[in-house]
Amino acid sequence: MTLLREVIRGSPRAIGRAISLVEDGGPESRRFMKDIRGLRRKAPVVGITGAPGAGKSTLADRLISHLRKHGLKVGVVAIDPSSPFTGGAVLGDRIRMIRHSADPGVYVRSMASRGHRGGLSKAAADACEILSAAGMDVILLETVGVGQAEVDVIHVADLVLVVLTPGSGDDIQTFKAGIMEIADIFVLNKSDLAGASALEAQVRSMIELGASPKPAPLVFRTSATDGRGLDPLGAEIVKLATR
Repeated sequence: MTLLREVIRGSPRAIGRAISLVEDGGPESRRFMKDIRGLRRKAPVVGITGAPGAGKSTLADRLISHLRKHGLKVGVVAIDPSSPFTGGAVLGDRIRMIRHSADPGVYVRSMASRGHRGGLSKAAADACEILSAAGMDVILLETVGVGQAEVDVIHVADLVLVVLTPGSGDDIQTFKAGIMEIADIFVLNKSDLAGASALEAQVRSMIELGASPKPAPLVFRTSATDGRGLDPLGAEIVKLATR
């Protein structure tokens, strides 16, 4: 059985081999991706971006649980910083999501950024297409978390979540020219901390002052550690995945 057929069957081992193939690059990977794109099936991609420490991985972990309750198969591509010694991923995101490893409806893949700027790895878009071909209903794409320059996610994701936390208010002005402009949804995470209301007011003020041609971003307050506020946010993603 060819690798493509095994991927379409949803074989975890085949999915892993296919993603490794496109990470390595070369003529074989280009031929494989040409065949994948010929399938014409695309699951929606939800990008999760924001500064380091904002709780992106914990949020993704909670969203996986929410989506699975709705019977959706979930693929996750988590971009980790590259190890300066081996060039591989640190794998922190996969470790955080280990509790989903026994669920056949979830596939999590950490990928090394390999020095690629913009918050993604070079093969991230291909990995999302592979997971789509494998039958995933929705794909979560978590970026490295490097701040303003991390905008490559808009070229891959159908919906972009920008995760902010109380205490980042002063950073909003810094991000404004880059990452703050790509959000479809602002997730104000760790909203149980002091300063959450002030952050929300600042974000809403920024949205009102903006002159974006696209619809105004939604704003949700969450606490990913205990799940508060996750249901309304999850409902928006379920709506995207089932439309």
